[in-house]
Amino acid sequence: MGLETTAPARLNGVPNLRSRTAVSCVRASTSESNNESEAVTRRQVMGGAAAVAATIATFGSPALAINAPKGYTAVLDNADGYKFFYPFGWQEVAVKGQDVAFKDVIEPLESVSVSIIKTDKSSLAELGSADEVAKALVEKVLASPSQKTQLVEAKERSSEGNTYYTFEFLAKASNFTRHGLGTVAIKDGKFFTLTTGSNERRWNKMSDKLKMIVNSFELLV
Repeated sequence: MGLETTAPARLNGVPNLRSRTAVSCVRASTSESNNESEAVTRRQVMGGAAAVAATIATFGSPALAINAPKGYTAVLDNADGYKFFYPFGWQEVAVKGQDVAFKDVIEPLESVSVSIIKTDKSSLAELGSADEVAKALVEKVLASPSQKTQLVEAKERSSEGNTYYTFEFLAKASNFTRHGLGTVAIKDGKFFTLTTGSNERRWNKMSDKLKMIVNSFELLV
């Protein structure tokens, strides 16, 4: 399904996905809309010097701003409080309802996006188990109604006092199958969803990179 958003859905008290106002990010980059002439980037680019100053002020050392594994680029969003890595060379694109999104310009199904919505829940456990939450997301949010979905696996992990549900799924359309990975977390009244994936025909080649993306997603302490 690429990076297209689907019809709004409600997940056990989590409000519908909606667009957010642009926020300033530590990572400065330009972005272009892909096949969306009316779309405008969700991120306001900070000047180089200002971006470095903001990074140092927040993290204490400029090294932390570039501490990504070889072949990956780091995203550090101080305003919303999260970070993750994505493969070097992917381009930022504007996608309605997403806080940020990147994709491969040659293989458009190879992408990653982060959405943030408000929630009155204080923990993922209030929404259900990893299987329950992942199944609801895959069926109602991450695939279009015409696609046949399958939840492959869902599990829970913890890091720095935060809990994450991470899952693997398939979304089958008439002419392609997207093999996806996702991770969700809740903090400070916000429900975070990171989703990545590729065309099924390229899964064997991309799976390690996509797992790196999902496992790198962390909420900032």
